[in-house]
Amino acid sequence: MGHQIEPTEVVRKQLEAYNAKDIDAFMSHWAEDAQFLAFPSELLAQGADQIRERHVARFKEPNLFGQLISRINVGNLVINREVVTRTFPEGPGRVDVIGIYEVEGGKIRKAWFKTGTPVLDRAS
Repeated sequence: MGHQIEPTEVVRKQLEAYNAKDIDAFMSHWAEDAQFLAFPSELLAQGADQIRERHVARFKEPNLFGQLISRINVGNLVINREVVTRTFPEGPGRVDVIGIYEVEGGKIRKAWFKTGTPVLDRAS
C-alpha cells in the first residue's frame, strides 16, 4: 500500500495555494469530480472545471487572503475556521468562514463552506 498523504496536509497545501493565488497548485488538491457547496447543501460548483473557473475570478481580488484560525480533523474530514480578506462588491473587508473538507485518495472530494456576514473595512 502506497504512502497516503494526510487529509490535513491536503487542506493545508490547498490553503497555501489559495493564498499564493496559484490556480494550478490550488486545483492539484481537488478531485476531478469534486463538489463545492454552500453549507449545508447548495451546490456552487460541480467538478474541477467549475471550481477552477470560480477561483480564477476570485484570485483576481488584490487583497485575497485566507487566515487560518483553527483546524480539526476526524478521519478524512478536515474542518478549518478561517478569516478571509476579500474585495466584496461593496468594498474590501473580512468574513468568517468554516470550511469542511472531505478528502479521499489525497484529493478534496467535497467541500462545504459556511460563511458569516462580511465586515467591511472602514474608509480611512
